[in-house]
Amino acid sequence: MSARLLDGKATSEAIRAELKEKVAVLAQKGIQPGLAVILVGDNPASASYVKGKTKACAELKMVGETFTYPESISHSELLALVRKLNGDSHYHGILIQLPVPEHLDSPSLLEAIDPNKDVDCFHPQNVGCLLLGRPTYAPCTPAGIMELLVRNGITLEGKHVVIVGRSNIVGKPLAALLIQKSSHGNATVTVCHTGSGDLSRYTRTADILVAAMGKAEFIPGSMIKSGAVVVDVGMNRVPDFSKKSGYRLVGDVHFDSAQEVASAITPVPGGVGPMTVTMLMANTVQAANLFSEKRKDQR
Repeated sequence: MSARLLDGKATSEAIRAELKEKVAVLAQKGIQPGLAVILVGDNPASASYVKGKTKACAELKMVGETFTYPESISHSELLALVRKLNGDSHYHGILIQLPVPEHLDSPSLLEAIDPNKDVDCFHPQNVGCLLLGRPTYAPCTPAGIMELLVRNGITLEGKHVVIVGRSNIVGKPLAALLIQKSSHGNATVTVCHTGSGDLSRYTRTADILVAAMGKAEFIPGSMIKSGAVVVDVGMNRVPDFSKKSGYRLVGDVHFDSAQEVASAITPVPGGVGPMTVTMLMANTVQAANLFSEKRKDQR
């Protein structure tokens, strides 16, 4: 068996084509979706992620502006910026690129973002709505995973999904989406973590396995059920001196052995990564639509 590749780049391009049409409709109403990204410090990975987001904005003819600050910025200064952006109608979405330096209290910064502009879905109000099944926005990576599966004809209803990793960014919100009573949910979900003991006794029962623990090639093919769908969220740098960069990117799954067992698998890179950025764009367009509706109601 050689697994079918779940091409995140191709799926992402299809979604972006749909978003371009929505952006064009908003343009007719005099609205250009806008995303404000706050970048603190000089973390190369963070800078690279932000560059990808602003590039996506440009591609979709959206406003994408990065507010860059040195690591020395105070918490109060950053909080003031967030509040200013909350009141700026040019920006429908606000994103703080994580991680931020340790002296900054990221939870209070995220909670300061207007929930209507919280396109990363980190605000407690939006997290609560997600759990209640009434999300304004879905967190970008979990939403991207759901779209990637559904648009590639993979049914979730009645399936056993095992998620390895319980982060607030992927594991927990993905579980919340998967268990919803909906046509794209109704899955039975197991969430594994460092306290789960022998992971293989869970992973081998998964119809769909999601690896999101941030450990390079941690899950080999021997831990995967024959015919399972494997979604690899990991993005890890491992030394490779045959590359100009001196490293290569690998996921949390050992790809070569996994593709011999799985029926479908996401590549790294080119799987979940492109979907995450595209769903951020989708949330920003959704935020602009909400702004449009609110403006119409106020007339």
